[in-house]
Amino acid sequence: MDVPLSALFNRALSAAARAANLPTIQDDTQQLVQSALSDIRIVHSRIASLSLFSPNETLADISSRDLVFLFVPFVVAELENRARTTSPQGRIEHIGRAQAYLREFLSQLETYEVVPVREKALYEQRASSVADPAKRRELKIKQYQKEKELRVKIEAVRKARRQSLQEENPSSDFELIASLLPSSTVNDSTDEEEDSETEDLLRESILLLLVLMYTQAHNQLESMDQELELLRSMPPPPSLIEEDARSSKGKEKDDMWKLDAPMPSGGPDGRGPLMDDSGKLLRPFTILPAGAADRARLQAEVFQPDHRLPTMSIDEYLEIEQQRGNIITGGGPQSQSKLTTSEQLQLDSEMDGTIFAEQRTEEKRQKDENWARYTDTHPKGAGNTMNRG
Repeated sequence: MDVPLSALFNRALSAAARAANLPTIQDDTQQLVQSALSDIRIVHSRIASLSLFSPNETLADISSRDLVFLFVPFVVAELENRARTTSPQGRIEHIGRAQAYLREFLSQLETYEVVPVREKALYEQRASSVADPAKRRELKIKQYQKEKELRVKIEAVRKARRQSLQEENPSSDFELIASLLPSSTVNDSTDEEEDSETEDLLRESILLLLVLMYTQAHNQLESMDQELELLRSMPPPPSLIEEDARSSKGKEKDDMWKLDAPMPSGGPDGRGPLMDDSGKLLRPFTILPAGAADRARLQAEVFQPDHRLPTMSIDEYLEIEQQRGNIITGGGPQSQSKLTTSEQLQLDSEMDGTIFAEQRTEEKRQKDENWARYTDTHPKGAGNTMNRG
């Protein structure tokens, strides 16, 4: 007996939701992905055979119970994208199938005019095709804000349907889709059919979620195109013949540099002969001087600092520099107690009755006269040309 379409779809969504919360690389996750893929492909095939959707119909002609099956191509694409591969070619094949299902999903939504014109124009623009970084960033912000606004509306409609009281908050979009299936739209307290208000809320939830998936499908197509470009630019893997040739060549090289087996004891140093009869070296050796003094000198030079050591002390260096006249002496606190030239002239000129005093008096008079002559020809501040006060 065939499983009902809604039950089969629900089983596929449950397995996909459990796989979404697990690491993709694990074997348990891949078992869930393959199980969900098997079920969802059957759902997709049965929808096509039943002609559930026709291009001659409008959105108003599709019932809410059938409208939820528009998510099927999107779910198949999500599972194809999560399937594990072991080679770049396998990944390319999975991406190609996922893109085909995403384009089918987008085509159906555009045929029934599910997406409003403003959202459609916003998400048809690809951020990667915008050259200006500022405009590209602005476009991404607008798309993110619109997606966030859609999720807020979906949550508000779910609360209006009182699902938040009966079910846990969905951990993934797969559980969110599963909550819209006919089996989850019946109240626990009664088996009667849903009234018109509940039907309207259900239809509104489906349409809002379809618009949200429309935005995600465009983003995924763009990222898949970028991944395909990287995969196709990768160098092809080496063939088995090339690997065998490379390994044999490496083995020959290893054999060429392989160390010979240790020779038996003997020779000049008791470690075996240095060369064989044909003159081939059998082991490494070191040539040393014959004299014991030279050997001791070489041995002493082994452990030495890697920089030049000083040849004299600091005091010896300062003494040599002072002899060369490169050190200036005087000044400091000792010079404060010494008389200046003018003070010394004044003191010497006060020694009356001596020839030395007369000479110093004459020197002081000439110095004062020269200074007076200088001040007459050079007004005060005449030399201050750079830092005028």
